[in-house]
Amino acid sequence: MPIYWAFLTYMLLKPGEENQEYWFMFSGIDKVLHVSIFAALGFSFIAAFPKIKFSYFFQIILIYAFLTEILQEEMGLGRSMETLDIVADTVGCLIGYAVYKLFLKHFF
Repeated sequence: MPIYWAFLTYMLLKPGEENQEYWFMFSGIDKVLHVSIFAALGFSFIAAFPKIKFSYFFQIILIYAFLTEILQEEMGLGRSMETLDIVADTVGCLIGYAVYKLFLKHFF
């Protein structure tokens, strides 16, 4: 979990690069990536701390999402703060939580 969190922080804060066109690129892919990586973060966080209250879980992930977006803007490395990224991060976090709960319900 700490390794994923560190890797995620690095990837979210690394300097922006010129967008290159690849066959799998489409409009909105960055939001899909935000949802995906925060779903994995939400799933792994709740799996690591299963007794944490949902409100604490949600607050921690949301604060992390806000901090990374603020740091992207303030560090001046070619990244910018986007409100829709925070929305995508929140949706991803909730998906990860729901998947974990469904996993527990069906397999344990």
